[in-house]
Amino acid sequence: MPFTPPRYDLRVNTLRRHLGIPGAISIGLASMIGAGVFYVWAPAAEAAGAGLLIGLLIAAVIATLNALSSAQLAMAHPVSGGAYAYGRALLGQWWGFSAGWLFLAGKTASAGAIALIAGEYLWPGQGRWVAVGAIAVLATVNALGVRSTARFSGAFVAVVLVGLGGLVVLVVLWAAGGGPVAASPAPVLPGEGAGWLGVLQSAGLLFFCFAGYARMATLGEEVREPRRTLPRAILGALAIALGLYAAIGLSVVLVLGPERLAGSSSPLAEVAAIVTGGPGLSGGPNTWVLVVSLVAALACLGSLLGILAGLSRTGLAMARDQELPGSLSRVSDRRGSPVVAELVVAVLAMAAVLLLDPARLVGFSATCVLAYYAIAHLAALRQPVAERWLHPSVHVVGAVGCTLLAFTLPWQGVLTAGVVLVVGLAARGLRLARGARRRPRSRPA
Repeated sequence: MPFTPPRYDLRVNTLRRHLGIPGAISIGLASMIGAGVFYVWAPAAEAAGAGLLIGLLIAAVIATLNALSSAQLAMAHPVSGGAYAYGRALLGQWWGFSAGWLFLAGKTASAGAIALIAGEYLWPGQGRWVAVGAIAVLATVNALGVRSTARFSGAFVAVVLVGLGGLVVLVVLWAAGGGPVAASPAPVLPGEGAGWLGVLQSAGLLFFCFAGYARMATLGEEVREPRRTLPRAILGALAIALGLYAAIGLSVVLVLGPERLAGSSSPLAEVAAIVTGGPGLSGGPNTWVLVVSLVAALACLGSLLGILAGLSRTGLAMARDQELPGSLSRVSDRRGSPVVAELVVAVLAMAAVLLLDPARLVGFSATCVLAYYAIAHLAALRQPVAERWLHPSVHVVGAVGCTLLAFTLPWQGVLTAGVVLVVGLAARGLRLARGARRRPRSRPA
C-alpha cells in the first residue's frame, strides 16, 4: 500500500525541517545514553549474573534490527509520530493507535522515573521537587523549537561521553596495572547460571538502554532531507551507543562481579570508587565518584529532554488524526514547536514523578517499547517493494525478537502494559461508537 501524506493545514500544523545529521544524532544519543546506562546493570545482573553480557549482545542485535526497520520506514514516511504513523498508514488505524498509545504510556512513566533519578543525584532527599523543576525547564527548552532541543542535547551528550569515556579509560588502566578482578570478563554461559530465561530477561531489561533511537523517527517531520538524514542518524547513533554499552558492561562485570553488581544501587559510582583507590562510597569523598554522579544526572536530563520531545510529537500526530484532543496539534507560528502537546506531556510527566515508583517502571517501559517496535516491524513488512531496501527476514526476526523479550520481562510490567493497552483500545472503541450514534442517518430516497 503506497503512503499518502496526510492532508494537514500547512499554516498551522506543519513542523519545520531544521535538523541535519549532527542534530538528529545528538537527540538520539541524548535519549539513549540516559538513566539506563547508570541503573539497568544491577537488575540485569540479578537476572543473569555475568550472562548479562550475552543478554547485552541479544539486546544489541534486536536494537539493530529495530533501527534498520525504523530507518526504512522513516525514509518513506518522514512525518511526526514514528511507529504510530507507520502502523496507521500500513496496517490500519487500530494498529497505529496501539503503537502510539503504548509509546505515550511507557515513555511518560519512563520520563517520570528518569526525572526522579536525576533529581536524587542532584539533591538527595529532595529529588521529587527537583525532578518537577527539571521537567518544567526541559519542556520550556523543547517549546523553544527543535533546534534548541538539538543544541542542549549536544551539550549533554558531549559531557556524558567524556565522563563515561574517562571512566572506561580508568578501568583499563586499573586492570592493566594489576587491579584485583572481581569476575572473568568472559560471560557465563546460560547453562552454567540463571539459564536462558534469565539471559533473555536481562536482554529485555538492557533493551531499555537502546530505545532512544525511536526519538529520531518521531521527529521525522523536522529533519532536513529525511531520506538521507534519518537512516544515517539512526544507525550512527546506535553504533556509538553499542560501543559505549559494551565497554561499560565489561567494566562493571570485571570490577564489581555479578553478585556485588546485582545488589548495587549506583554501579558506576562504585566502579569509580574502586578503580581510583579512594574511600568513595565506603566513607569520605572521592572526586571521581562525584564526577560520575554529576555525569549521571546530566545523562538523565539529556535523556529526559529527548523523551519529552518524542512524546509531544507522537501526541501531535495522534491529535491530528483525532485520536487525541485536537488542541494537542497546535503548532507555534513563531517557534514551529507543538507547544500545547509539550505542556500536556510535561504535566503528565510531573504527575508520574509525584505518584509513581521509578524502581518498578523499567519493566513496564521496556514492555511498551518492545511492543511498539514489534508493530513497526509488521508495518515494514507491508511496505511496497519499491520502498524496501531490507530483506523481509529482518522484519520477521525483529518482530519475533521483540515479542520474545517482552514476555520474558518481569510479569508485573507485562501485565500492566497489557491492561494499559486494553484500556486504551476500549476507550477508542467507545469514542468511535459514540461518534457513530451521533452521526445523522441518511434517509432513504
